[in-house]
Amino acid sequence: MRPQVQVQPPSRRIRPRRPAALAAVTLLTLAVSTSAGTGPLVPGTTTAGPGPATLSRTSAHGPCLISGGSEIQMSEGVPTAAGYSRSTGTVRALNLMIDFSDAPGEGKALDRYAEFFPQTREWFATSSYGRLDYRPDAPLPEWLRMPKPFAEYGIERGAPFDPGYRELIQDLVSVADAKVDFRAYDLLNVLVTPNAGPSALDTVLSVTFAGNAEAPVADGVPVANASFVYSRQDDGSGSYDRTGYRVLPHENGHVFGLPDLYTQEGGGAVGHWDIMSEDWGANNDLLGWHKWKLGWLDASQVHCASAPGSTEYTLTPLARKGGDKLVIVPLDGKSGYAVELRTREGNDEAVCRPGVLIYRVDADVDTGMGPVTVYDSRRNSGGCTRSPNVHAELSDAAFTPGETFKDPGRGITIKVTKADLKGDHEVRVTRR
Repeated sequence: MRPQVQVQPPSRRIRPRRPAALAAVTLLTLAVSTSAGTGPLVPGTTTAGPGPATLSRTSAHGPCLISGGSEIQMSEGVPTAAGYSRSTGTVRALNLMIDFSDAPGEGKALDRYAEFFPQTREWFATSSYGRLDYRPDAPLPEWLRMPKPFAEYGIERGAPFDPGYRELIQDLVSVADAKVDFRAYDLLNVLVTPNAGPSALDTVLSVTFAGNAEAPVADGVPVANASFVYSRQDDGSGSYDRTGYRVLPHENGHVFGLPDLYTQEGGGAVGHWDIMSEDWGANNDLLGWHKWKLGWLDASQVHCASAPGSTEYTLTPLARKGGDKLVIVPLDGKSGYAVELRTREGNDEAVCRPGVLIYRVDADVDTGMGPVTVYDSRRNSGGCTRSPNVHAELSDAAFTPGETFKDPGRGITIKVTKADLKGDHEVRVTRR
């Protein structure tokens, strides 16, 4: 049974909030969510280099190294299992623009490529504090025609177990192998002509194969980490030119070993606090847990609050380079609370109520089933955002000075005690 969590309001009066935002999550948002399934997770290697980054840790982090069972397809556990692409250093991304006889490419193939770059490269550079040097390449500047019409593949949804998808990736490798040296790349992005298949408003076809055990081999290496992006992720809000690229960083998150944080109910578990939850609409970053998991935080920036008693920590904004970023409060070998400071800067331009974000990470919960749960400091408030495709209710979830998170069952209290003029926040973690 999950603990009953209480939110203790501050003793001082809180200033009136902004008017409540639009409805939390609509059916439209569910329909156009650009998340994707992932292939089976098995040990393997990437195409151009070693697998996931080595986690930066010390012996003090031991109690916080939660892990899931072997049956978990894509676990939030640390460190990331083998089989995925590395997420630090220079990562070379092969981009192939494909079309079909019944869906010929619209316009120039390089125009399709330009919908995602350089924005995706810049997004990763910002999120990783420069630790991921993401280098996209499009060696074939024209549309790559697939051998069969799109309709014959019978692809109806974004799922790697779909037989049509498996046939398509085999055909893609067969057509491209003579023209591309797959050994030179770490991952593959397949940018499908947007007129192939139904609109994203009707169904989601974008998908990622990560650590694919049945991947075809090209130039002697398995094409095991590949992201497919289909129709334009345009909700009609007029923001596509600025935000449409974000489906690709989400899909590549799977290639690096990150699970989907949305559930069948949409973004109600994490909201817009991580691109693996909501990757459409206004910009947003990754959780601090994910940044640690990907090797973007040093051991000195992550604290493991496992000992009884009270300890105070000073958190600097997650978007800024340097400083303490994450406090983990382990619950058992498979779960724990994470504490970080989110502000409106960097990739987090949609944050409307800066503060300390508190969430639970469950390494034994599968992708798309709710492995992360954000706790809302202002339940049923309606949120503070009017940005399109943002889960409004959780937009004001962050805790501010004077507010307290409690787990009475486990004797854990996390209180935000103060903030300084630089924007850093102090938190006190108490364990019974």
